[in-house]
Amino acid sequence: MATIRYALGPVSLLDALFPPAELANANVGLTDQCSVVAHYTRQSLDADGFADARVAAHVDGAQYHIVLTADADTDALNAFAAQHQALFHANRAGLAVEGARLLRAFNVWNPMEGFPVNADTDDGTCKWHLFPPLGLNVMGQRGLLLMHYPPWQVLQQATFLDCMTARRWNTILHAVGIPTDEISRYRTIVDVNPIAAPGAGQSEYPNDYFPIMMASAFFDGAPERNYIRRMLDHYVNGPEARGDRFTLPLLVCGSPLYDPQAPGWFRVAFKDHMPLDKNGTPETAVLQAGEVRLTPDGRKTPYLIANHMIAAGVTGKCTDDPAALPDIRMYEAQDCVAASFLHAYATDPDMDPQDAKARACTRWFGNPEGIGPPHPADPRDAQILCALAQMDLFFCPGPPPHPKYTFEQAMARCAGAGNDACACAIAQGS
Repeated sequence: MATIRYALGPVSLLDALFPPAELANANVGLTDQCSVVAHYTRQSLDADGFADARVAAHVDGAQYHIVLTADADTDALNAFAAQHQALFHANRAGLAVEGARLLRAFNVWNPMEGFPVNADTDDGTCKWHLFPPLGLNVMGQRGLLLMHYPPWQVLQQATFLDCMTARRWNTILHAVGIPTDEISRYRTIVDVNPIAAPGAGQSEYPNDYFPIMMASAFFDGAPERNYIRRMLDHYVNGPEARGDRFTLPLLVCGSPLYDPQAPGWFRVAFKDHMPLDKNGTPETAVLQAGEVRLTPDGRKTPYLIANHMIAAGVTGKCTDDPAALPDIRMYEAQDCVAASFLHAYATDPDMDPQDAKARACTRWFGNPEGIGPPHPADPRDAQILCALAQMDLFFCPGPPPHPKYTFEQAMARCAGAGNDACACAIAQGS
C-alpha cells in the first residue's frame, strides 16, 4: 500500500464543477463538498484499476487537498495525481465555468427553471448544474466518447455508470470481446454541453435547450471558453496514447434519428476536414471514419461517427428493411462496429481509421463498408447481434428500467430458437 497527498485545485473552481452533496440521492451518503470530491475521485481510481483505494479530501488554504491510499506503488499514484490535477485545471475542465457564466449573462441558463420537465415525476422540475467527466477514468482510457450532455440522473446517483446508456454500452463492449477488467477504459465521456439536466433515453427532455449552437457559442472558440477541444485534447493524449501518428481514438456519438448534437458540433468544428455529400455539404454519417487534428501542432485523432449508445433501445424496431435504421439489426451491428473500432487501437495505435472501420465492418456486416443487412461470418457474432436486439426489444419499465433478459439469457434464447439467430424472427415468442 502507498499513500500520497496533493492539492487538486481551488475551492472556488471545484465547487462550481462538483455538484453540492444535497443534489445526490440520500443513499449515496454524501454529506459535504469534501465528501463529494472524495467520492468522485474514488470512482476514478476504481476506473483506472487501483485496487482497494481509499480517498480523503479536505480544504486547506482555499485549496482542495486529496489523500490517496491504494495497493499500488507511489509512482503510479503520483501519475494519477498529475493527470487528476491537469484534468481539473482552470484551462481544462475549469473552462466550463466561463461557459456557464456567459449563459447566465445572456439569460439562457436553465430557461425553464422551476417548471415540471414532463409527465415523469422522477424528473421533477427543470434544473441544471455543471457536470464535467466526474468519476470516470483520469489516466487509463484507451478511447474516448464525445456525447451531448449528462442526464440529471447521473448527478442524483453520483455516477455515470448506473444510467441505461452506460449499462448498455458496457454490454456492447463485453459482447465484442473486450475483457471485463478493461471495459472501464472505453467509457470516458466528454459532453459538448457539460451540464447535467433532466432527460434520459427512457425519459426525454421535451425541448432541446442544448442545441449545437449552444455548444459552439459557450464551450468552444476563444481560449477562455474552449472547453470541448481542450478536454478532448487532454484525454486523447493521455498515458495510454502510445501511437506515433495518432492519439487515442474518438467515437462521436449521435445520429439524425437520435440525439445528433455531438456529431453536429463535430461537423461544424471540423467542417473543412469532413467529407462532402452530393450537395457539397460537410457530413457526419454513422460509420463515417476519418482523422482530425484537435490542435495545430498535435498528432491527429482517428474518429468514427457512431449512434448514441441508447438509441437502439429508444428508436430501434423490427422493420421490413434490415439494411437501414431504425431497424434493430442495423443498430446492433453499427454499435458493435463502434466498439470494435475503439478496441482495434489497443493493439495497433497507428492503424489507419479506414482500416479499423473496414476490419470492424467485415466482422459485423460481412463487408468492409458496413452496408446491407448485417451478416457476420462467425455464427456466434450473429447470435450476439440477436441477443443485443432481444435486450433492446424486450424492456421492463422498472423501476428501475432494465432489459427483460440478461445478455446470457438473450444469447441462450437466440441459440435455441432455430431461426438463424434473428431477433426479429422470434419477437413474437417473447
